[in-house]
Amino acid sequence: MIVKDLHKAYGKNQVLKGVDLALQPGMITAVLGPNGSGKTTLIKSILGMVIAQKGEVIAGGVNTGRDWHYRRDIGYLPQIARFPENLKVRELIAMVKDIREQEGDPDELSALFHLDPFMNKPLRHLSGGTRQKVNILLAFMFDSKYFILDEPTAGLDPLALTHFKDLLLKEKQKDKAILMTTHIVHLVEELADEVVFLLEGKIYFQGGVKQLKEKYQGESLEKAIANILTLENHA
Repeated sequence: MIVKDLHKAYGKNQVLKGVDLALQPGMITAVLGPNGSGKTTLIKSILGMVIAQKGEVIAGGVNTGRDWHYRRDIGYLPQIARFPENLKVRELIAMVKDIREQEGDPDELSALFHLDPFMNKPLRHLSGGTRQKVNILLAFMFDSKYFILDEPTAGLDPLALTHFKDLLLKEKQKDKAILMTTHIVHLVEELADEVVFLLEGKIYFQGGVKQLKEKYQGESLEKAIANILTLENHA
C-alpha cells in the first residue's frame, strides 16, 4: 500500500501536508507524533473515512479513491471502538462477519486471549481490557493483507500484551503489512521495523529505531523523541 502526497485540511487547519508512506509486506511501521500531529487523520485517509484534498492511496496497484473493495483486505483496530452495548460478544462477531461478507476465524484468538467465558455476555458487562481483547479479535480474525492499529494496547494486562506482541510477529512472518500508532515507546523499540514521526502534518523523520536514536542523540527512543520536540519548541 502506498500513500502519495496526501494533503488534508479542515477549514484553515492544514492537518496533513504532503505525506508519503509505503506499507511493505512483512514490516511493522510505527507512526509516532504528539497529539494533533495528524496520525488519526492519516489512518482515516488510508481507510477512506476521510477524503483528502490532494494525493492518493494506492492498494494493489489501484487508486482507492475509485474502488472501496480494498477495505476488505484491511484489519482495522480503532483507538475507541463503539458497538451496541446490548450485543453479546458472540453476536458482535457474527455481525462483523456479516458486514464484511467474510468467514473469519475467531476461535484461535478467543482461546489465546481467554475470551471463551465472555462469549455470551453483553458488551456493557465487560471491562475495558476485555473489550480491547474483543477488538483485537475482530481486527485479526480475517486473513487480511494489511493491519491498521490505532493505540492497540490500551487497557491490556501484561499477559494479554505478551500475546498481542506474539500475534503481531506471527502476522509479520506471514508477510502482512502492519501500521500502528502508539504512545508506548518500548513497544516501538521492540517491534517496529520502521518509525514514521509526524509533526504538524509532515513526516519529520522516517527510518529505523536505531537511526532515529543516532540522529537525535538519544540513548533511548523516548529520549530521542524528547530531543526532537525540544528542538522544534526552540526552532
